[in-house]
Amino acid sequence: MLRIAVQKSGRLYDHSIQLLKECGIEINNGNRQLKAVAFNFPVEIYFLRDDDIPQYVYDGVADLGFVGENVVYEKNKAVDTLARLGFGRCRLSIAVPKTMNYREVGDLSNLKIATSYTYLLQKFLEQKNIPAEIHEISGSVEIAPGIGLADAICDLVSSGSTLFTNGLKEVEVILESEAVLIAHRSLAEEKKELLQRLLMRIEAVKAARHNKYIMLNAPNDQLQNIAAVLPGMKSPTIVPLAEKGWSSVQSVVKENDFWEIIEKLKSYGAEGILVVPIEKMIL
Repeated sequence: MLRIAVQKSGRLYDHSIQLLKECGIEINNGNRQLKAVAFNFPVEIYFLRDDDIPQYVYDGVADLGFVGENVVYEKNKAVDTLARLGFGRCRLSIAVPKTMNYREVGDLSNLKIATSYTYLLQKFLEQKNIPAEIHEISGSVEIAPGIGLADAICDLVSSGSTLFTNGLKEVEVILESEAVLIAHRSLAEEKKELLQRLLMRIEAVKAARHNKYIMLNAPNDQLQNIAAVLPGMKSPTIVPLAEKGWSSVQSVVKENDFWEIIEKLKSYGAEGILVVPIEKMIL
């Protein structure tokens, strides 16, 4: 049985549980238990503080962990990162008061910087040759400059609205982060087999999120051009229609390229374009 550590509350909890569900793994975590066993896959879930997950995986108490990349780097434990999960995106940044005339990283010299990410901040300052005092605090970091505890902060930023509300501005990005799957480095062979089954499901879910299934009617004299626009997983499916001179074309389109491809298809005479979300996509 695989033991997976998941954040017990916070910004990654809902997405982690949803990912497991999309992978066909049903978990009953009623009353927010700290441990739950899946009904239909050999998996046991541990619900832990996110800061503790790398340690549990490193010690082998948990085999795998869903955790923010920022936490993995901050804790600096010898674990393997197996997959980026595509949610929980944020950045670890340094912010200063809006009133500060900030021009370059050298302006951080001799400032007192409040953070709960002391390892990553220290590493950044050393790389930039910046002498500064690190003041370690946990929680409500944004308030530190306003109450005279620090001159600047280093904290996670998503939209930046919290910084704005507290009179701060983002000036340096230390790390871009998202949720990742980490693993203990010495898994038993039977657990490696289960891990490969889980990874296949995760990749199928991720691929589906980034692709759309597209169906359209196309004039036969434009099929070559349309096929060049719609390569699909290997090549598009083309089926003759009852109406002479027309065919139905079906393919897969990457989300990022979607609108550009639609415009090209229209220019080649495509009609009746239908776009369908993909639930799973196994490559």
